[in-house]
Amino acid sequence: MKGIYLLRKGKNTLKTARLDFVASLTNYPYFRIRFNLIMYAYLQGKFSLKNPAQVYIDVNGVGYEVNISLNTYTYIQNSDAGKLYTYLQIKEDGHTLFGFFDRGEKEMFIQLISVSGVGASTARMMLSHLKPDELSAAIQQGNVRLLESIKGIGKKTAERLVLELRDKVNKIDSIVYSQESSSNNNFQQDALNALVALGITRVQAEAAIKKVTITDTNILHLEELIKKALKAI
Repeated sequence: MKGIYLLRKGKNTLKTARLDFVASLTNYPYFRIRFNLIMYAYLQGKFSLKNPAQVYIDVNGVGYEVNISLNTYTYIQNSDAGKLYTYLQIKEDGHTLFGFFDRGEKEMFIQLISVSGVGASTARMMLSHLKPDELSAAIQQGNVRLLESIKGIGKKTAERLVLELRDKVNKIDSIVYSQESSSNNNFQQDALNALVALGITRVQAEAAIKKVTITDTNILHLEELIKKALKAI
């Protein structure tokens, strides 16, 4: 009877029914994961608006509103363009796009929201309070007190994070970051050593090199990378 009713209502109703059916698939974990993986892996373009919580990325004339962590903002705040790895959260009341400076932060975010009681907003807060490697260390070391110090994280949630993610974040450290490694890493390591030798702190040097290599993928010479990194500090 319901099928006959839809046919009588016409094509528009059938189209709406199909859209509702597709949207309903996101209620199931398998389809929700597949939708998030398929839609957007990353966005690369101009930053038309930036603040510590949000970025507008202009990709060939199309503007994407992307929510970011403070960690990501520290890397892109002085850049006019770049790449952000993305995660699309699909909920009944809307779709929200989250962006990350590197794949390590994105993978950490995905692991965090897999824990009961940790939503996307809380995960972003955690990545704004601690860097991904600091968060990983806190979880692996069972530092519940440090995790509790983050707004929105109570003792039970902190304990759950340690229990459920201790082994998983270790895999993020060993797999995700190693996948990002390539022959270019030797090039970047030489630049890092040079900057540190010049008196730049390691944290500043690493951030500058990452920023430069994201915004300019055509750097071929070590001297060029060092000079651009110095300007980016």
